[in-house]
Amino acid sequence: MISEPEFDGGTGFDTVEVLTEERPPRPPRAGRPWAWALGGAVLASTVWGGGVYAYAQREEPGPDLGGYATDVTLCDAMKLKALGGILGERRESGAGAELAEPSLYQTYCSTSFGPVEAGFDVGVTYTVHKVSDPEPEFEARAKGLDLIVSIGGLGERAFFGGRSGDGGELRVLDGQIEIEMSLSRLYRSDGQGRIVEDKNPVDLSGIEVPMTQDLLALMEELKK
Repeated sequence: MISEPEFDGGTGFDTVEVLTEERPPRPPRAGRPWAWALGGAVLASTVWGGGVYAYAQREEPGPDLGGYATDVTLCDAMKLKALGGILGERRESGAGAELAEPSLYQTYCSTSFGPVEAGFDVGVTYTVHKVSDPEPEFEARAKGLDLIVSIGGLGERAFFGGRSGDGGELRVLDGQIEIEMSLSRLYRSDGQGRIVEDKNPVDLSGIEVPMTQDLLALMEELKK
């Protein structure tokens, strides 16, 4: 504000004093509210995202495999004592390709019985379904292969099909496990490509009985 002037003998202004009000100091400048909110949102998003990622990384429990192994030496597990008593001495065995994936385990073994010129071949496929349920399709696929004889007391479900006296195939389902056993008669030929008949052929009627016995024993081995 400006004070009233002081007169000196009416000749003019002697001094002029200018007074001003003292303003309080400006408070510190606060940060922008929207910037803080944005930072909080980013932090919350990061924490939430990390939680979702950690949750997604958890391994969900798979189906119960019933104690069956997912890493086996199938040729060693196949004792096949019942079949050996009918087909003759067991000869060489050969392992097939092994499939080991997160959703499926599968392995194969083939072995021979009897004399080279008139023996038998037995092949076994062992499959472990680690994710999907094989039951809904099991019977349909068995019927598609003409396996129509139901075998009781072997796993949950089992079907057998004969091969006109030359062998047979047996398939069993036990929970998440499928086992297929096939038996084939081997024939030899002469130098002109003609089949040489066996003079004393092994009768394969009722062969599903020893095949069932050996599959039961194999299932126990695969649980060890």
